[in-house]
Amino acid sequence: MKEVLAVIRMNKINQTKEALSKAGFPSVTAVKVVGRGRQPVDFQLVKAINENPQDSSDLLPLLAKGHRLIPKRMLSLVVPDDNVQQVVDALIEANQTGNPGDGKIFVLPVDDSVRVRTQETGLVAIDEMTG
Repeated sequence: MKEVLAVIRMNKINQTKEALSKAGFPSVTAVKVVGRGRQPVDFQLVKAINENPQDSSDLLPLLAKGHRLIPKRMLSLVVPDDNVQQVVDALIEANQTGNPGDGKIFVLPVDDSVRVRTQETGLVAIDEMTG
C-alpha cells in the first residue's frame, strides 16, 4: 500500500475530487494548509497572471516581498501499490496549469491499515467495495 499526498491550489479542489472519482478513487482526505515552494518570484508570474486571470488569486501573493505562505489544499489517499500511477495521473490531469504553484505529489509507503468499525486490516481495510 502507498499513501499519495498532494498539495494543490485551493481553486482546483472540485476538479480534483471529480477526476479522482472518475478514476475510481472517491475516498480522499483533504485539509487546508499554508506553505510555499522555493520558486523565486519573477516577471513570468506577471505574464502568467495576465494570461490566466482565473489563477491570479493563487499567483498574486507570490509577487509580494518576503516569504509569504500561500493557502493550499493537501489531499491524502491510501491505495494499493498497483493503483498509484492512476492516482498520480488523475492528480496531474486535474491540477497542471504549467504555472508555478501547481503543487507537489508525494508517494509514501504504508505498512498497514485498519478499518476501525470491523478491525479488518491490510488491503481489505481500504477497499471501497467491502465493509
